Amino acid sequence: MTTSGRLRAIGRIAGAIALVVFGWLAVVIALTFGSPSGKSMAIIGPSGPTLAAVAKANGRILTSSDYVTIARSDDAGFVAELYAAGALLVLDAEQAGGCSGLPKKMAQL
Repeated sequence: MTTSGRLRAIGRIAGAIALVVFGWLAVVIALTFGSPSGKSMAIIGPSGPTLAAVAKANGRILTSSDYVTIARSDDAGFVAELYAAGALLVLDAEQAGGCSGLPKKMAQL
């Protein structure tokens, strides 16, 4: 196999991996809009704008770090309100990493 043939093969593999990753991310984001109210959401982005988006969307902040904030709201359109308020990425916290926002004893019940 020549060098150009190897580069084409690597390019095809990289393209296929990128397609799978972006496709998976699109499905996860789309499913987040269908989450029932009262679920914990992980908002990804710098803490300042993220905290402001949660406040603007009438959410409750459960925990926050530099780039991940866990919040909850009883509003049915919480995810859409977060995006409208400027959130960069919103994921279902329980699906994304098992974080319910509840103390350990409550989460185990």
